[in-house]
Amino acid sequence: ESSYGHVRDLPERQLGIDVENNFEPKYTILAKSKKRVAELKAVAKKASEVILATDEDREGEAIAWHLSQALDLKKGDRIIFHEITENAIKESLKNPRDIDMKLVDAQQARRILDRLVGYKLSPLLWKKVAKGLSAGRVQSVAVRLVAERAKEIDNFKPEEYWSIVAVLKVDKDEFEAQLVKIGEKKLEKFSITNKEYAEKIVSNLDGAVWKVLKIEKKESKRQPLAPFTTSTLQQTAWSWFGYGAKQTMMLAQQLYETGLITYMRTDSLNVSQEALAVAAEKIKNDFGNNYLATAPRI
Repeated sequence: ESSYGHVRDLPERQLGIDVENNFEPKYTILAKSKKRVAELKAVAKKASEVILATDEDREGEAIAWHLSQALDLKKGDRIIFHEITENAIKESLKNPRDIDMKLVDAQQARRILDRLVGYKLSPLLWKKVAKGLSAGRVQSVAVRLVAERAKEIDNFKPEEYWSIVAVLKVDKDEFEAQLVKIGEKKLEKFSITNKEYAEKIVSNLDGAVWKVLKIEKKESKRQPLAPFTTSTLQQTAWSWFGYGAKQTMMLAQQLYETGLITYMRTDSLNVSQEALAVAAEKIKNDFGNNYLATAPRI
């Protein structure tokens, strides 16, 4: 059964934090989760054991703890797996642990800080900038980064430079050649600083005899790209298909839930040993040993 993420949070229309009493948070069941929590309670009552299998990060740990509270679980057996494979899940079921309250407290501290900053700063934005804007732990830093970048752009002093390219044709083959040297003088990026100098160089080439002195052939090796992280997945989806981050993550979630991809909310480049072994076997059988890396890429 899935909880579909968080089921409890601070109340929407009030601060929900007792700042006079050690910043004690007050939690309520989310409106969108009330029906789901009722269904989970009914299932949990019939079960001999409830195992919590949320993600292994502070948000996942907090979801497990909130579920144990919302469902009145006397014992919160917690398991961890990093891939949806038979072996990984069987292994995790052999090693249940308690909920890690240090991770839960870390998430609660983050959430409380979000709320305290947001509730105090957002009204100032409504007053000074525009209604409906929200501020918080992340937006405040992001705004500063944008502001600092804007200052850099304002302070930028443009410098003029010119490039000279000849389009040459040999038989039916056409190619471009960029001017990199005049006599013994090597041209850097900012060597040709104005139009007059550029035109003078071009006029000097009038009636010139063009020669190809040598042709070099090189073999270049291209390394395969690393597995996707959240950010590279979103960037590629945007550049290839024009998908926004929300659409990309929604599609990735569906692929994850059907077991077609591994977890997509991650900065890790780790690939499971089982997946590496299956991929190696597939390459070997379908394409032969020539296409198989001498050692697995990790």
